[in-house]
Amino acid sequence: MGRCAPRHRPFAIFARLCSLRALSRSDKKVLHIDKNNYYGGAEAALSLEEAETWTKSVEDNSITDPFRRATIQHLPQDDRTQGKLGFSRAYSLALSPQLIYTRSNLLPSLVSSKVYRQLEFLAIGSWWIYDQEYHRNEQPESKPDLGIPDGRLMKIPGGREDIFADESIDLRSSRSLMRFLKLAADPEAQSSTLEEWGSTPFPECLSSHFKIPQKLQAPLLALAMSPDAASKTTTAYALRRIHRHLTSIGMFGPGFGAVTPKWGGLAEIAQVACRAGAVGGGVYVLGKGIQNKEILPYQADSSTLSDGGVVTLLQLDDGETIRTKKVVGSSCDFASENERQTYIAGTICRTISIVSSPMSRLFLIPTEGAPPPAGAVVVFPSGTLTVKPEPPSADHPPVYLIIHSSDTGECPAGQCIIYAQTTPSPSSTHDSSSLLILAVTKLLATLNEDPSPQVLWRMSYTHSIPHSAPASTDSDNEILTIPEIPPSFIIEDDVLHNVRAAWERIVGDEKGDGFMIFSDRGEGEGDDEVYEAL
Repeated sequence: MGRCAPRHRPFAIFARLCSLRALSRSDKKVLHIDKNNYYGGAEAALSLEEAETWTKSVEDNSITDPFRRATIQHLPQDDRTQGKLGFSRAYSLALSPQLIYTRSNLLPSLVSSKVYRQLEFLAIGSWWIYDQEYHRNEQPESKPDLGIPDGRLMKIPGGREDIFADESIDLRSSRSLMRFLKLAADPEAQSSTLEEWGSTPFPECLSSHFKIPQKLQAPLLALAMSPDAASKTTTAYALRRIHRHLTSIGMFGPGFGAVTPKWGGLAEIAQVACRAGAVGGGVYVLGKGIQNKEILPYQADSSTLSDGGVVTLLQLDDGETIRTKKVVGSSCDFASENERQTYIAGTICRTISIVSSPMSRLFLIPTEGAPPPAGAVVVFPSGTLTVKPEPPSADHPPVYLIIHSSDTGECPAGQCIIYAQTTPSPSSTHDSSSLLILAVTKLLATLNEDPSPQVLWRMSYTHSIPHSAPASTDSDNEILTIPEIPPSFIIEDDVLHNVRAAWERIVGDEKGDGFMIFSDRGEGEGDDEVYEAL
């Protein structure tokens, strides 16, 4: 029996920190086991030094699922570079950056659990799209190449006022756009459209049903944030996500519909959940995984659990043994290396770039009374990027960039972090990271700053996409498997649904005040005092 066994045998929890918070405050003894040496799992945030260590561990391929092919580039700088790379701890780089829409079910749970008191959320402001046609239509062919970018950034209209104020949109197209946006904002009016067009490609629906010109379709596709090419994005998928975007704007204030936690995104929520779980009695073991891949239920005697019953044996990779009544984790937590491959549906390619510019143009206050944004989104539609000798193709997936200013606490003042992401194209022969590097290069060129912003540091890696599956249990209802968080730029509502399903199976009829609903502690027992001690 290992030293973990005597005190913490009732529950073992893997990498689901919302579950940890909920269970520890539901009078359950909780042990959180993480094979990594840091909190947050795939949603962790790293300093520069930690990123170097993490990259080497990815090469070792032992404890870094679901990441692969990680590399770091320290890029040479010239004398005109505005700033230099700061010290390691000046950066907090999110491995899985995600936006949280203001209508996300995660935010009310953070409020009801009192976790919000330890978090600070910042607005994601303007959404931009890269217009490749600008160069073809506006730049004279006889004009020499003076470093002028081959495209421009266009702000995506956020509503009726933006559409009618845009002089490039004719009246007829404005009316078509307003008709679509009105329907997208009202789910009850979508049924007949979805019945007829739900399974068809979204551009086809926009052209045939809404009569929206092709040049105005890209901004709508951008709001859907689809990982697939336009031709593979269905109307049903796009409408749901555009509805979420439109109805989130203005919920917490004018001019924005999404937020990001300060100091590293979801990693900061993970850190706060860890501290909150500790306040409730949860215990953490980092740097250990499961050695015994087979979970073996057996009949316990009275010396093992006071109420007898079925328990599960877990053997950690250092030989320690744990007896527990319930185990919660992802499919990868319990799988062998070969089994893990069966859970992977695909991969996405990511880069993180530290840029020597505040990129102030991207962080304009969108409307009167709106808070200063700390984040912006830039979308390169399908077909706008290509790496020679391949020709442009509309079948290539779009590239998404999320830019965070120094207000997020992720980099020093005067710099920005650019998170880039795309899905590899099956028809492409080049490395998708080259597309992301090209997208960042083109974005910096559109800023027309002097001196030109430069990338100071870059990390590239791939992130596995898990198969979509609901939460499940084994035949004895002792091992609960929660799906991995999909590595998209948007956190989905079903993430918390899966956590709640696991919580309900564990607590049964002892649900207390409800899921993630906690009353304030008495005087002298508040979380703030405990956090300061930790």
